[in-house]
Amino acid sequence: MIHSVRFTCVLDTNVIYPIDIRDLLFWFASYDLFTPKWSRQIFREWENVMKRKGIPDEEIKKRVSKAQLAFPDALVDNYESLVNSLELPDEKDRHVLAAAIKTNANIIVTNNIKDFPASYLASFWINSKDSRRFYNGHH
Repeated sequence: MIHSVRFTCVLDTNVIYPIDIRDLLFWFASYDLFTPKWSRQIFREWENVMKRKGIPDEEIKKRVSKAQLAFPDALVDNYESLVNSLELPDEKDRHVLAAAIKTNANIIVTNNIKDFPASYLASFWINSKDSRRFYNGHH
């Protein structure tokens, strides 16, 4: 693993929702092993998943604000203008790549690797890793 706060990773919704993966990633980030980044849209998706899973609104607010307080610099802004120019297998993932480009991220941590083709991401100097490979240090 690259031990550098400048090592920047955009966390996709599907690695923020499962509590065990989120806790591990946030733990690594809290020890400055990488800098986490996300967008409002990623957090909206996370809130929607929690709602669908029947998590009470109060708990949803608590989880989201805890993440925001823990990593106040994680929010990526002003990436929206990039979204429509990007080409991914699933259009709904373009905002994740746009946020990664905007913040000069090194990696997108996602459990939908197939939705982020390596050759296309490479043109932006970005890699994708699933959470297991990421926290086992294979990047």
